[in-house]
Amino acid sequence: MSQTEDRHEAERWLKTAEEDLQAATALQQAGMYAHACFLSQQCGEKAVKAIWHLIGEEPWGHSIQRLVMQFPKPGFLTERENWLQRAASLDKFYIPTRYPNGLPDLTPGQSYFIKDAEQAIELAVFFLEAAREYLS
Repeated sequence: MSQTEDRHEAERWLKTAEEDLQAATALQQAGMYAHACFLSQQCGEKAVKAIWHLIGEEPWGHSIQRLVMQFPKPGFLTERENWLQRAASLDKFYIPTRYPNGLPDLTPGQSYFIKDAEQAIELAVFFLEAAREYLS
């Protein structure tokens, strides 16, 4: 792809990440904390994938931590260790927030609380703002 096409694809991923964050916030306000946590993870994942697309690469997978670890341009992501820690925290919301067999005896709706949703949204905002900076 050309740089123009790469930027366009990156912007599409960033826009979708922004929409995921809006939905996560609405779900948090509605008391649907597990769903808010999952969509926050999705926001972070798509924000990091936007940066991959910006540099002309094709990201694969759903782990934000792995996407950061395997980022193709070493040194491009500033404060990589900080990114990895935040990514690991956000990745923990990927599976157990969606499936009742991801947690013993309870449903995700019984296991996640407002504090979890607030943490997840805060982490998502970090990745979204970082991606916006790289795209600006």
